[in-house]
Amino acid sequence: MKPLVLTAREPSEQRLDLSPLVPHRLAGKTVAQIAAIELQTTRQRITVGDVFGLRMGDVNLLHIVNACDRFDGVGEAMSAGEIHVDGDVGQKAGRLMSGGLLVIHGDAGPWAGSGMTGGCVEISGSAGDRLGGSFVGETAGMRGGVIVVRGDAGERAGDHMRRGTILIEGAAGAYAGSRMIAGTLLVRGRAGPYPGYLMQRGTIVLGQACDLMSPTFVDCGVHDLVAMRLMAAFIREYSTKSAVLMGRPLRRMAGDMAVLGKGEIFSAIG
Repeated sequence: MKPLVLTAREPSEQRLDLSPLVPHRLAGKTVAQIAAIELQTTRQRITVGDVFGLRMGDVNLLHIVNACDRFDGVGEAMSAGEIHVDGDVGQKAGRLMSGGLLVIHGDAGPWAGSGMTGGCVEISGSAGDRLGGSFVGETAGMRGGVIVVRGDAGERAGDHMRRGTILIEGAAGAYAGSRMIAGTLLVRGRAGPYPGYLMQRGTIVLGQACDLMSPTFVDCGVHDLVAMRLMAAFIREYSTKSAVLMGRPLRRMAGDMAVLGKGEIFSAIG
């Protein structure tokens, strides 16, 4: 089955809310009905047909071409199907996802995967701040699913994370895994200062030892754990590079002792 293709005619002059363009909300609609969907975030009325050229196909396989960083909410609240994006996207990509696959062939803005409970988000470029983190006014971030970032991520990746897996193949900014409650966050490159700040539970894995750790973490020595090898088998499907890191001995730091203290940070040695 051929995909439904939306091709942006030119870069948008205003921020657009693309959250209505998910498979379950497009099911049963005609080309004319899809073209009439409103996307504006200002007082100016703008529709899908004003921005995109449409080629009808299976709504469960959506392809967005010539995307730009003013496209917000791509894949937001998606429950099934696939969305493939050629280009960059704005904020809240994949936010509140419960299922399906979102593939972004470019960079993503802040709050990608925020509050998601299932499904998979794959970003071939870099991600902004609070990847999989809590949104403004919320006390919980990602609660399930998998996020894979082939490039770097901004600050506070996994902030308030409750469940799920985040794999960052590049570097991450400061406070990665801040206030984590559970889940797994892996940063294969260098992490910024204070990873795991105020984390209560959960697991953070760093490909390089961090130069500036919170003093409220306790060094527990080097470990070669069976549990980490089992986790490596799980994530190999999403990131071979990350699986290699988790399949070898790592140094374990317990904390953050300033709060509950049942979290852990593993880092590569040597």
